[in-house]
Amino acid sequence: MAIRRTTRSTAASGVASGVPDLDPVIHQRVRLGIVSALAAGGATSFTDLKAVLELTDGNLSVHARKLEEAGYLRVTKSFVDRMPHTEFDLTDAGRAALASYLDQMEAVIQAARP
Repeated sequence: MAIRRTTRSTAASGVASGVPDLDPVIHQRVRLGIVSALAAGGATSFTDLKAVLELTDGNLSVHARKLEEAGYLRVTKSFVDRMPHTEFDLTDAGRAALASYLDQMEAVIQAARP
């Protein structure tokens, strides 16, 4: 696999010296799954997101908190029929971060193709 060397100006777009400068918050497999699911499906309940991604309660909670701390995820807690209900949604910053991540991955893929 050959990755094209880039100039300083392209380094700002996320590919520097053949090594992509990917957002470490989104690059983790579970967090990428969370932001991708929310980008595709909009606001989603904790229960539905856990089922779609096949995660445990603890695993989803930990990764959702990291995304929330980064400002990529909004958490809304309420009660439905007296039961706690948690819903996740992407923030504008989360959508922008995902778009940037996808652009960077696309650049890596383009550089790797013959």
